[in-house]
Amino acid sequence: MTFELEQRFQAQHTAFGQGAAASCQQRRAALAALGRALRAQQDALVAAVNADFGRRPAAETQLLELVPLLDAIRHARKHLHRWMRPRRVAVNGLFRPGRARVLYQPLGVVGIIGAWNYPILLTLSPLVDALAAGNHVMLKPSELAPATAAAIRALIEQVFPPEQVAVIEGGADIAAAFGALPFDHLLFTGSARIARQVLHAAADNLTPVTLELGGKSPALVHASFPMQEAADRICTAKFWNAGQTCVAPDHVLLPETHAAEFLEAAGAVLRLRWPQAADNDDYAHLINDAAAIRLRELLDDALALGARALYPVGEDCRGRAFAPVLLLDCTVDMRVMREEIFGPILPILTYRTPEDALALLAAQPHPLAFYYFDRDRARVDRVLANTASGGVTINDCMFHLAQHNLPFGGVGPSGMGAYHGEDGFRRFSHARGVLLQSRWVAWTMGVFKPPYRPLGRRLVQWLLSRR
Repeated sequence: MTFELEQRFQAQHTAFGQGAAASCQQRRAALAALGRALRAQQDALVAAVNADFGRRPAAETQLLELVPLLDAIRHARKHLHRWMRPRRVAVNGLFRPGRARVLYQPLGVVGIIGAWNYPILLTLSPLVDALAAGNHVMLKPSELAPATAAAIRALIEQVFPPEQVAVIEGGADIAAAFGALPFDHLLFTGSARIARQVLHAAADNLTPVTLELGGKSPALVHASFPMQEAADRICTAKFWNAGQTCVAPDHVLLPETHAAEFLEAAGAVLRLRWPQAADNDDYAHLINDAAAIRLRELLDDALALGARALYPVGEDCRGRAFAPVLLLDCTVDMRVMREEIFGPILPILTYRTPEDALALLAAQPHPLAFYYFDRDRARVDRVLANTASGGVTINDCMFHLAQHNLPFGGVGPSGMGAYHGEDGFRRFSHARGVLLQSRWVAWTMGVFKPPYRPLGRRLVQWLLSRR
C-alpha cells in the first residue's frame, strides 16, 4: 500500500508540474462539479455517516456538514476572481517609482487528513480551499468512519481524475504513511496526540503543516445575561452530535449567584430538545464502544472525587447512546477537567467575581474556541483582551465557525494555522512577492556599489540617521 501511495503522490506531482496553474474558470468549474456531486449524493453520504455512528440524525448531518460545505463552495466560487487577483503593494520610498505586487500561486500537491466526528465536512471543507487555490489534493478520511470514507471516495472518483484529487482509505498504518509523503502542504484535523506524530513525520520532508486540534473550550456567562438564553445556546451546541464537536463548549463558568437558575433552565432545555435521549432518533450515538468506555471512566472518576451528576433525560450513560449529563462541584484534579471531554458531559463551575473567572481561564491552555455571554460592550472588550483562544463567539456558541470571512484555527496547543474562505485560499497558496525595478532607480543605485566613493558613504550615513 505504501508503494501505491507513493505512486498516487508522484502522479499528482507530475501532473501539477506539466502545465500552467489552473485558471479561475477551471477552478470555479471544479468547485461547481464538487457541489453538484454533493447534492446528488447527499442521501448516500447521510446514510454512510449514520452507519458509522450507529445513529446520527439525518437533519444533523445535513445541517452541520452538508449545508456549511455547500455554502463554502458557493462563497469560494463567488469571490475567487478577487482572491486570485495580483495585489499591488506600496514600494519602499527608496525604490520609487518601482512597482511591487503579490502573486498568489498554488503550492502543488496538498495532503488532507480528515476527522471522524464530522467526517464529510472536515475532509471536504479543506478540499474546497485547496482547489480554490489551484492545487492537486490527496485526501485521507478517518479510518474510524469507514462507511463515510468509502462514500467520499466514490463521490470524488465520479468528479475528478486521480491525478487531480485522490482519496486514500485505510487504517492507522496507512494514515502514518500518508503523513510521511513529501506534500507541499499537509492539513490535519484530530487529536493533539496524533498531531505530534504528524508533525514528526512532516519534519523529515520540511512539509509545512496546518493543525486543527481542540482543547477545553470554555463558556463564560456574566451575571447580567439571561440564564434561560445562555442555557439554551450552550446546551444545544454542547449536545449536538452527542458532544463530539471540536468547538463544542467543554465546560461552563457561571456566577455562583445564578448557578441554580442556569441548572434549572439547562434541564428544561435538555428535556425539550432530547427527551429520552437513549431512544431518541434526534440524538446521535457515540462513534464507537471505546468512546463510550472512556466517557464512563471520566464520569466515574469525577463522581469518586466528589462531583455530583444531574441526568435531566435519564441515567443511561454506559452505551453508545450516552445520555446528557450535567456535572457539578468539579475540581481541577478530576480527569474531566484535565482532558478534552468530546462527549455529552457538561461540567459546571462557579465563580464569585469576573476576575476569578478570568484567572481560571488564564490558567488553562489556549482552547480552540471561547464563548462569552454578556451584552455590555466594554466588558466584552475587556474579556477579549484578557483571554486567548483560536476563535470566539459572543452570546452564542460555535457559529464563528460558519463565517467565511473569519479565519478558523487554533492557537498554541489547540492548533496552528487557519483556513476557511479567503484565509483558506491563502493557506494553500504561495504569496510570491514581485518587484519591478525602474530604470531610474537601477541607475541611481550605482552609488551604493563598490568601489565605495564619498557620495555613496555620505548617503549611507544619511540613511542610517533617518527616523
